[in-house]
Amino acid sequence: MKIDGGIGFDPTGIAEQAAKAEASGYDGVWSAETSHDPFLPIAVAAGATEKLEFGTGITVAFARNPMTLAVVANDLQLLTKGRFLLGMGSQIKPHITKRFSMPWSHPAPRMRELILAIRAIWNTWETGEKLAFRGDFYTHTLMTPFFDPGPNPYGNPKILLAGVGEHMTEVAGEVADGFLVHGFTTERYLREVSLPALERGAAKAGKTRADLTVSYPGFVVTGADEKSTEAADQAVRQQIAFYGSTPAYRPVLELHGWGDLQPELNTLSKRGEWVKMGELITDDILDAFAVVCPLDQVATQVRSRFEGLVDRFSFYAPYKVDAEAWKQVLAGFHD
Repeated sequence: MKIDGGIGFDPTGIAEQAAKAEASGYDGVWSAETSHDPFLPIAVAAGATEKLEFGTGITVAFARNPMTLAVVANDLQLLTKGRFLLGMGSQIKPHITKRFSMPWSHPAPRMRELILAIRAIWNTWETGEKLAFRGDFYTHTLMTPFFDPGPNPYGNPKILLAGVGEHMTEVAGEVADGFLVHGFTTERYLREVSLPALERGAAKAGKTRADLTVSYPGFVVTGADEKSTEAADQAVRQQIAFYGSTPAYRPVLELHGWGDLQPELNTLSKRGEWVKMGELITDDILDAFAVVCPLDQVATQVRSRFEGLVDRFSFYAPYKVDAEAWKQVLAGFHD
């Protein structure tokens, strides 16, 4: 199981962050699309490392089109010398239509077609075959030599698709190279819902679970002292509550018998009562979603839950982490 970290957007420190991540023993780092572009930090950091892998976790696929995604992913595969992972997600309808002003319809079929279109574009660059992709949502039939970068010497980057629902997860198994587990996923949901759906999708394409990479960003509640642990506890509860307010994510709560919590959280979110939302996350809910333990037990607890279940584990810590204290956590994975 590979252990990953994250990379921020500070323009004066991106390369240094990446170099430190590699020196600390991380296998890879993920760049998120929140308040900044997810691709630019990777472009900056690529030259400062030799082995570290880079992935977008996630980039919003429906805010773009197959051609723009194919181009930027191809370029980053070049810049990282074959160490780039294109991690994509659909986002939810309000963000696509109201934040990005892009169309929304049939997210799972659209995503399936988007990935197939990206692969068709890459195939044209690799083989010189005429670009002739025609689908229900995307059409790509023009590629002249001026816009053709030619074959990528490092091959095409792997595509990992994020999902929560079974339909999107099946798409990941069928047409992607792996699956990005959503942070709002419990170990039980992963075992009983997500992985079976992933395997069903893989079977459609003649693949098995062994052909796919599964990456899990897991919540961890820990700290160097009581004060920092309490701050981590509060931050993680609020983040779980934020995700739990989303109607599309209710099935995760339903599996555990907590479905009625979702509309309550949704109502509070519309009022902006984020602290109160976090207070509704009980210890049982926290333990289901997060690894809760002292610093020196994080590696043991993560391995106990996820070794053999996922291929990559990254830390979902929506709170400030003491860099020196965190070295202890990483050391535990290399013992």
